[in-house]
Amino acid sequence: MSEMKKRILMTVIGVLVCGFSVGMFKFSAFGLDPFQVLAHGIARHVPVGFGTLYVMINAIMLIAIFFLDRTKIGLGTLINLFLLGYVAEYSEKLFIWMIPEADFFIRLGILLIAIIIICLGSAFYFTGNLGVSTYDAVALIMAEKKIAKFQYCRIGTDLICTITGFLLGEKPGVGTIITAFFMGPIIAFFRHHLAMPFRYGKEKTRELIQIEEEERKKKKDVKQ
Repeated sequence: MSEMKKRILMTVIGVLVCGFSVGMFKFSAFGLDPFQVLAHGIARHVPVGFGTLYVMINAIMLIAIFFLDRTKIGLGTLINLFLLGYVAEYSEKLFIWMIPEADFFIRLGILLIAIIIICLGSAFYFTGNLGVSTYDAVALIMAEKKIAKFQYCRIGTDLICTITGFLLGEKPGVGTIITAFFMGPIIAFFRHHLAMPFRYGKEKTRELIQIEEEERKKKKDVKQ
């Protein structure tokens, strides 16, 4: 498989998996991921369907990303913009139809699976590098500007979204807390151990990770 085909496959599957996982978060009723807490908080005050509102929110953010770093905009951005909200909306309905009376342990199991696959999907479409969601672009741009490691930038943006969504009326839960503090590190783990080896191969992945670490050390030395 050519590298471009790999990148397209990683992007399409990664974004759709993320959308499906959001529906699982909603179905589990243990709390959404941080950006969805913000989006659903806004949804409480806007009389439109969630899928349509999600497009509107991301379209506004897309304008800002265009001026900050337009290289983050691509196939993944468009798929995320126009499909993720609808995939999330209808995947939740699918689970309600399949498991109409889910008990505590079933919902907990679905939550844990949702956390894993949203991180896995994010790692793959990040690494595919054909555009990311407008929200994901924020932490990536911060990391590339050497503000902090990606996982720490992601924790910061996740906390801001969680607090804002809560103030708008959406209640976070255990799923929100787990993703706010651990989603960044889990994405980084999957990126280094699965996504990058799939795209580049193991040898080049080791080289790229070493380069990343050296750049971070140089940045740290400059600050000191």
